[in-house]
Amino acid sequence: MAEITAAMVKDLREMTGAGMMDCKKALNETNGDMDAAVEYLRKNGQAKAEKKANRIAAEGLCCVTVEGNKAAVVEVNSETDFVAKNEKFQTFVKEVAARALTTKATDMDGFMADAWEAGKTVNDKLVEMIAVIGEKLSIRRFEVVEENNGCVVSYVHGGGRIGVIIDAETSVVNDEVKEALNNIAMQTAAMYPKYVDRSEISADYIAHEKEILLAQIMNDPKESSKPEKVINGMIEGRVSKELKEICLLDQVYVKAEDGKQTVAQYLAEVGKKVGCDIKVKKFVRFETGEGMEKKNEDFAAEVAAQMGN
Repeated sequence: MAEITAAMVKDLREMTGAGMMDCKKALNETNGDMDAAVEYLRKNGQAKAEKKANRIAAEGLCCVTVEGNKAAVVEVNSETDFVAKNEKFQTFVKEVAARALTTKATDMDGFMADAWEAGKTVNDKLVEMIAVIGEKLSIRRFEVVEENNGCVVSYVHGGGRIGVIIDAETSVVNDEVKEALNNIAMQTAAMYPKYVDRSEISADYIAHEKEILLAQIMNDPKESSKPEKVINGMIEGRVSKELKEICLLDQVYVKAEDGKQTVAQYLAEVGKKVGCDIKVKKFVRFETGEGMEKKNEDFAAEVAAQMGN
């Protein structure tokens, strides 16, 4: 039997949002296998499909630069929020975004090796900034989007906490279309979609979600006693509800007056007014510190105490 440590319980709690004692039980039941423990918690209805990673975030900024039909978004991290508010750091992040807009690199290694100025690479500039600011900094990621049959729009939320790019195909590019797409960028920042629409979701993902939902139903005495046809209908309904939450075009448009209009219906309405189809091809959403862990000794101590260690 694997030893279940406080750190393991802490990690599982952060991944799933489940209670500490539920996490400890899950790890005991799965002999310390983290992936199996996540599945155990989901099947018992104690964890969501995927907990938002922004619960635990490093500091820093996201920045978006747009030039014509091309946009770039970057995330640059710092150790403290104090540095993230530093004017020199903020200027550096803007300069990184400007470099990203012109890069030919397709990965971080290539980008870091790009020329910053004569005789100096992006990485060299980063090292220089670390010396100036006196704190560890890192250029974590970047993405560039270009659209030759429409336009790109951007939105930055919370002074750089979230950066969004929307890539749309449209034969009409005017203020009304750009305003609509800016609204969709704000929607993307606020509602955290994972996909543009259902066509991007794999059959394996759907099958796996149905398996989880079936396990949840079978663990509920009232629901499991229902006829198979009813249970199948419940599963289909719950999967459909989940997809409406994670697919941008299926989400309820946050500014909808009736509280029912979807993003797709909103774009169709705007498109009809201006005489064109507006198709969202892609979105990019960066959130500062997403998926990164900031050390929290007090929380670890709390877990250890509740485990009796």
